[in-house]
Amino acid sequence: MSAGRLLRARDRAATRWRNGGGVTREVAAGPADAGLEDFAWRVSLADVAVGGPFSSFPGVDRIITVVEGPGMELTVDGVTHTVDVPYEPFSFSGDAVTDCRLPGGPLVDFNVMTRRAVATAEVRVTREAFSVVPRSGAVTLVIALTGTATVAGSGVTLDRFDAVLFSDAEAAAVQVDGVTAAVTITSTV
Repeated sequence: MSAGRLLRARDRAATRWRNGGGVTREVAAGPADAGLEDFAWRVSLADVAVGGPFSSFPGVDRIITVVEGPGMELTVDGVTHTVDVPYEPFSFSGDAVTDCRLPGGPLVDFNVMTRRAVATAEVRVTREAFSVVPRSGAVTLVIALTGTATVAGSGVTLDRFDAVLFSDAEAAAVQVDGVTAAVTITSTV
């Protein structure tokens, strides 16, 4: 068993959006020093204050999950989707023209983005204990969305929005007291 790399919520800087509609806090990205133009994958939390157009990310697949607040209406390439069930991931293309409305007010969402030429992502949201199983060419990010999650045998307890990143060779058992997301990112190259 290994504890992975601990990523505390309190250590994340908030980055204001260019349109002023909210702020983003990057949880983790690959490669570690990647920016918005050259990431293979990126996981973040966003405080969304007002609706408006999403930034375009050509060649990127996106998964968004509402973790706090009343939800949103996303219009993706002209088709409206109501995304208002907490902890239910919604997938769409970063290539799509996407607009957001907040009929009930501000919210917090959890975002996973993968550059489709090099990586894929699977988001699993759970309220039950689970195991992180090593997979060649994959990393797993575990993040506590509410309550806590404890990495068994490591002494590591994740509070709200804390995360731990496991490499492809690391395994762990995770105890959940609340809601936790496990994001598995697999390299396709």
